[in-house]
Amino acid sequence: MRLSLLADLNTERAARRAAVLVTDVASGEQRLVREAQVSGDPLAQELRERLREGKSGLVEQGNRQFFLGVQAPPVRVVVIGAVHISQALAPMARGVDFDVTIIDPRTAFATPERFPDVPVRAEWPDAVLPEMGIDRYTAVVALTHDPKIDDPALAAALRSECFYIGALGSRKTHERRVQRLTASGFTETDLARIHAPIGLDIGAVSPAEIAVSVLAEIVATLRKERRRPA
Repeated sequence: MRLSLLADLNTERAARRAAVLVTDVASGEQRLVREAQVSGDPLAQELRERLREGKSGLVEQGNRQFFLGVQAPPVRVVVIGAVHISQALAPMARGVDFDVTIIDPRTAFATPERFPDVPVRAEWPDAVLPEMGIDRYTAVVALTHDPKIDDPALAAALRSECFYIGALGSRKTHERRVQRLTASGFTETDLARIHAPIGLDIGAVSPAEIAVSVLAEIVATLRKERRRPA
């Protein structure tokens, strides 16, 4: 690989932008296709499919073979609330190779001792999230049940391209949440992005069971193109 290509690939990786390294198998010739450039590439359809699946592999066009080396940012789960559900969810999410960050301004809860293997930010979400940059490879999970903490995080998520937004609470709690967010200027279409009550309906009761349902819903949303028809 040319050093210039490697440098460009590293730039995209650092910026959490997807890219595909296209290699002509016969000639060894290579080019880098950034996600924003896919629609103008001769292999646009194949590139979109590989990016959607997040998998590298061989494709054919005419009598030529190309290896598409897909680089997609790791999926990131931003958890708002250092609560019992978060303690169960964090190791599960790491177990499926997701990056996890816990955000909670309550310093009594947001401690490294309670979350030994993931970054913990004892700060307000509206201060942290702009710095982190929520992209379309990010899931935002609001679990505090406290509007002062959850609502700013949900507002930031709704203004972003993140692929999943979930919020803990009953239907009545969510109705009040919707009213508050509507008053803040969000539309019905915007608010329909929020999964609430959070998680797949598996009858979960304990914090660990709720964490399973939340992680399953995140994966189901991430991989929706690959799911079997209902």
